[in-house]
Amino acid sequence: MKIQNAFRVGLIGTLGVGVGLLIITSVVSLSTILVYIGAALFIALGLDPIVSWLEKKSFPRWAALLTVMVCVLALFAGIIWMVVPIIVDQVGKLVALIPQIQRQIGDLTLLQYLEQQFPFIPFDDIINSAATWLTDAGNVSNLSSGILNVAISIGTFLFGALIILILTLYFTASLPSMRRAMYLLVPATKRARFADLSEQITDSIGHYVIGQTSIAACNGILSFIFLSIIQAPFPPVLAVIAFIASMIPLVGTLSGSIIITLVCLIPGLGTPFTALVAGIYYLVYMQIEAYLISPNIMRRAVSVPGSVVVIAALAGGALLGLLGALIAIPTAASILLIIKQVVVPRQNEL
Repeated sequence: MKIQNAFRVGLIGTLGVGVGLLIITSVVSLSTILVYIGAALFIALGLDPIVSWLEKKSFPRWAALLTVMVCVLALFAGIIWMVVPIIVDQVGKLVALIPQIQRQIGDLTLLQYLEQQFPFIPFDDIINSAATWLTDAGNVSNLSSGILNVAISIGTFLFGALIILILTLYFTASLPSMRRAMYLLVPATKRARFADLSEQITDSIGHYVIGQTSIAACNGILSFIFLSIIQAPFPPVLAVIAFIASMIPLVGTLSGSIIITLVCLIPGLGTPFTALVAGIYYLVYMQIEAYLISPNIMRRAVSVPGSVVVIAALAGGALLGLLGALIAIPTAASILLIIKQVVVPRQNEL
């Protein structure tokens, strides 16, 4: 092919590459905001079936929206009220304990006991290194800075959660108008089919969110009751951990159970017996959840083959972390629905 104007071709090609790089850079720069929007839209789709159910119970739409929003705000405020004061109190106690740890690091009674039990481990070197590290003002300052960074990270997380909450309320209120606007972008001849398919997808996502949240709520409530009975450390915080972890499909409940059991093993907070009882409880609970709670709750939710669930959850978690793991299964179900109702019929017509 003969190029008539090499400069023009080169200029257009350079501009095209520049625009592509600009788009990629913009997406990377706005990744956090896009994650907030995706999470809020995902939650809004989960709240929409509740709003529709209230409308069927003779609630005006504004009253149904107001009821749902008040419940969401109350849940968010309740989680903050349970978790934040305990975390702040424990961080303060940890900072106050640093001088005491420095004084007790050379406790010979514990050191002699450990040397008798594990003679092959050089505890003297370990203790001396730890004492040297803790008596260094710079290291103590770095530890305090690390604790401050953790507090800042918690604050950032809460700020992000607040942004997602605000966006969720807006999206939930305007979801019907957003759907209508999206349908208008489709040609009139295909609009009805597109609307029907979109309704099926959004309904499946909504039922999935409600089902997964219900499973997580069962785990959180039962965990709070049981951990309070066995006097585990910080039952409200551990219950919130159980709730959040259970939102992750496949490995969420297991991961949360391991974290809670390990927290019960921390000296000064729990005991080995408490950890053992908690571990046994979660082993039993996971069986009940897998064979009784989850099938009954998720009966109306998405239906995805097991292998696709595993692949989708792993891929979603690798791409977007927790949010990716949450939206992976309904996304996979939506893709399967499109393949079954659009791609396969078209292939059969050829």
